[in-house]
Amino acid sequence: MVTHTFETPSGISITREHHSRLSAGEIDDLIDTLDRRRGIFLTSTYEFPGRYSKWCVGFVDPPIVFSAKNRTFEIIALNARGLVLLPAFEKILSGIAAIERFATSPDRIKGDIRPPSEYFPEEQRSRQPSFFSVLRGLIEGLACEDHYFGFYGAFGYDLVFQFEDITRRLSRSADQRDLVLYLPDQVVVEDGNSGLIDLYSYEFATPEASTVGLPRAGEEDSYRADGSPKVFERHAADGSYEASVEIARDAFKRGDLFEVVLSQTFAETCSRPPSAVFRDLRRANPAPYGALINLGDGEFLVAASPEMFVRVKGRRIETCPISGTIARGTDALEDAERARTLINSEKDEAELTMCTDVDRNDKFRICEPSSVRILGRRQLEMYSRVIHTVDHVEGALRPDYDALDGFLSHAWAVTVTGAPKRWAIQFIEDNESSARRWYGGAFGRLSVDGSVDTGLTLRTIRMRSGVGEVRAGATLLYDSDPAAENAECALKASALLAQLGGSRPPAIHAAANGVHKGIQILMVDHEDSFVHTLSGYFRKAGAVIETLRSGFAREKLKDGWLPDLLVLSPGPGAPSDFAMSSTLELAIRRGIPVFGVCLGLQGVVEHFGGSLYQLERPVHGRRCAVRTFGGRLFSGLPDVVEVGRYHSLCADRTTLPGVLTVTAETDDGVAMAIEHRDLPIAAVQFHPESLMTSSERVGMPLIENVLAQLDVRPRLNSNAL
Repeated sequence: MVTHTFETPSGISITREHHSRLSAGEIDDLIDTLDRRRGIFLTSTYEFPGRYSKWCVGFVDPPIVFSAKNRTFEIIALNARGLVLLPAFEKILSGIAAIERFATSPDRIKGDIRPPSEYFPEEQRSRQPSFFSVLRGLIEGLACEDHYFGFYGAFGYDLVFQFEDITRRLSRSADQRDLVLYLPDQVVVEDGNSGLIDLYSYEFATPEASTVGLPRAGEEDSYRADGSPKVFERHAADGSYEASVEIARDAFKRGDLFEVVLSQTFAETCSRPPSAVFRDLRRANPAPYGALINLGDGEFLVAASPEMFVRVKGRRIETCPISGTIARGTDALEDAERARTLINSEKDEAELTMCTDVDRNDKFRICEPSSVRILGRRQLEMYSRVIHTVDHVEGALRPDYDALDGFLSHAWAVTVTGAPKRWAIQFIEDNESSARRWYGGAFGRLSVDGSVDTGLTLRTIRMRSGVGEVRAGATLLYDSDPAAENAECALKASALLAQLGGSRPPAIHAAANGVHKGIQILMVDHEDSFVHTLSGYFRKAGAVIETLRSGFAREKLKDGWLPDLLVLSPGPGAPSDFAMSSTLELAIRRGIPVFGVCLGLQGVVEHFGGSLYQLERPVHGRRCAVRTFGGRLFSGLPDVVEVGRYHSLCADRTTLPGVLTVTAETDDGVAMAIEHRDLPIAAVQFHPESLMTSSERVGMPLIENVLAQLDVRPRLNSNAL
């Protein structure tokens, strides 16, 4: 244990005890306790070099809560330890000119903020009277060299009205709060990589009293999901969002806006405790700014935000504007294709460019002009359902500005409002269907050492009275497609809505559950480099595989083995190099169904009297689109599929025997699949097992179709030939 005492400008003495240890259970206990006690748990489960690392910090039963709505604030002592601090806070508040009046009762201080000045230079906008004037006074009064002591909590979207004269059109609920911040007296910090836990415990002493010996306690404030939940709407399907997009397009055309972010609310009933929802979301959707916050009054926030709002350490200020979104693929290859599409999208590039231009403007208001620079441009960040493009921007605060000026200069971020910012904020007020509450604001920490670390309130669930609400938005430009923007909102919300009922993602393939368990397959190995991958796909479907080189395979067939299916693997050279026609004749005489891949297709064509030709340019390691025409192999698959090819020989369709039917082809007419009209024999020219062929959408479904044939087609016998 290490002890350190800080003397603050306000005369409050702070004694900190620091313990370090390894104890994973402590974090789990803290998360569980937040279901019923006020507090906060902040976490980063996402790593990006030079930007994000893994960590978490949290506490329960704080002694003080600072809350605000409109231009009225309250500082409330939540326990006996908070009562020790209230008189010292009263002295601090008496010296803050932005406060019009305040009154003290035994357990709280309540006050009002003066209206802003009638005239002031824009460089002083962040210094106009607001709740942040009170926060600045409290932070200055508690200033010391402690990084984790400070105010933690959530900043609502409506705080922007403290600084901008916006005509309000939307009604606000009586229970809406604009700000809830806690001042803790014990903080748990975990390093996400080492698992090392630091516990910081604080005692406070004023000339009148001390917290030493007083219990760290708090009243129950639990999530209540009993009774009938309130009525809620799901806005995505009623057409109102698309109509608002069209209104925005008119505004772009007039030149009123460059871009604007319109959001909508999705909601589901939820009886699960916030801690369970948080754990599932944290596991399913790792993010740099995760949070579980018990705000009191039965209200909770569960967040997995991808975007930094403002981070300040010393004089350095950072932001990471996000704009440009595309859905994740089903595998790494498809992710790469989606990322390529996103990077090549002019619309998405324009979105992020405008956002970063506005973000730079926010910094030039309060930063040294030569210090504002872009550290990363259109970098890709991948999350559970989406891929984003992200810029990383930094600056150095000018000497006459502090971290709160940096915070307020960016409020609220262009990525959740639009540009020009004030006009976008008014457009949002005029055209969204309900007040944003916490969405588009921020959450995080304002430390008394002058540092700030906050994330934007995105991908966040507001939980109260048995309902989980998720708000999601899309960045609109003149060339926005209303239906696509509406779908983007639903996509962003989907990862969070899935957690409210504790749902789990389905298995990637039904075959992974062993639907075809026990089917015996002979894999004829034609000395190819993909034989075992192909075998793996059949094993994944539940089949039992024995792999034999072509000569050994024929010997085993002659010895009387009767597998359920014979698979002709890909391979180099020509079918005759492996006496493939002899293998096929044995299989047909024994009544064994046959499936061929690549060289296997070529062998089937030649066996039944067709011929092959050589492509002018071999197609090796290339993906292409293939049109399908039904048949057993492509049952349930799309009319067009993307597949991987490795071949230089092809079936000559002019000599193709009548017993073989082409069931798939390329745009230039190359046969990509054949099926025998009478016998259970089929083959594909492409590679279903290649990473270029989507395993989920094409490769495994095709393999499952091959195996399913065995359930509906009787075995051949020699009398049928």
